[in-house]
Order: sequence, then C-alpha cells, then structure tokens
Amino acid sequence: MTDFLLILPILLISVIVHEVAHGYTALRLGDPTAKRAGRLTANPIPHIDPIGSILVPLVSVIVAGRVFIAWAKPVPVNPANFSNFRRDDILVSIMGPASNIALAFVFSVITGMVLMLTPGEPGGTTEFFVRLMLNGIYLNVILAVFNMLPIPPLDGSHILASMLPQELGDNYRRIGFLGIFIVLLLLNNPTFRGIFMTIIETIAAPFVLIVRFFAG
Repeated sequence: MTDFLLILPILLISVIVHEVAHGYTALRLGDPTAKRAGRLTANPIPHIDPIGSILVPLVSVIVAGRVFIAWAKPVPVNPANFSNFRRDDILVSIMGPASNIALAFVFSVITGMVLMLTPGEPGGTTEFFVRLMLNGIYLNVILAVFNMLPIPPLDGSHILASMLPQELGDNYRRIGFLGIFIVLLLLNNPTFRGIFMTIIETIAAPFVLIVRFFAG
C-alpha cells in the first residue's frame, strides 16, 4: 500500500498528461470535442477512471509489486472533424504514449539534477523525491509501451486499424474494451510478460543513463 501511495501522484499526472496530449492534438487537427467536454485540463477529477486509474494499479502493485497497466477516462474524439481520418487518427493516438516518453525524459533530468546538487548518499526528503522520480520514469515507460500494444482499445490498436483496409480496420475496432481482457491474459503469460519487461527495461535504459550522467 505504501508503494501505491508513493506512485499514485505520479500515476495521476502521467495519465492526465497522456489524455490531454490526445485531446490537444485532436484540437490542433480540427476536432474541439475534448475541449468542449472540459478534458483539456490539469484537474484530475474529469480524467480519473475509478477502475483504470486506481483499482487496477492498486491490484497490480499488490500482486506484482509494480504498476503494469493503468488508464484514465479516454478523451472524446470525433473523427468526423479530421481532414484526413487515417493520418489524424494515427497522430492523435501516438501523442499519448509520446507524452509519457517525454515525461520520462523530464523526470530523468530532474532526478539527475537533484542528485548533482546534493552530492553523497541521498537521505530524507531527497531520497524520497529521487525514489518518486525514478518510479515516474519507469511508470511512464510502462504506460507508453502498454498503450502501444496493438490491441483495442489501446492507442496501438488505433494506429494498426488506421493502417488496415477500411472494412478490416472497422471490424478490428469493434473488439473495443473487450481487448483489455486479452491484454490481461497476455500479461499473465510468462513469455509475453518477459518480452514486455525487456522492452520496458530497454527503453528505460537511456533515461537511467541521463540520471547517472547528471549525478556523476
């Protein structure tokens, strides 16, 4: 429970940034639906999904010791407002995971600078803050990789569906939220989970190097 309370603020920030990135990109591409729904805000209340933002991450921490999956309420998007549906759907979808990678980079720079300014073995408040930021790095990489899985309703499925022939892509999208159960089954498979974690560690490695670079 302590670990979950430690990661909860970073989790909320991360999923909010993820969804706002979707909504803002859609707005830039001609779709004001998310803005009109009040979803382009840093206020966590409109974004929180009780199951995906709290319950699932809590169970994940209790069972596996780490947040593997989490999500916020998806921002509403009306593809009819896009000038180029396939291109714009891909752009909107990819900006969520991209925002998490950007956050991982920001957290790594902040962590490295804090360690650089506080030489020696960190303790007290500094140790707590560094631990929080390191958790933030890995959490955001996990969110990015998880959301890029090409399984509905995750962002990767939108990218894949937009690349498929229209009828096939439309049928693929109809899997909808049932795809989450497919993801849960896959994450319970040791082989898939091993590949998943290897990808996460590989992507996280450069951010860890940034921390070490600043920390000396």
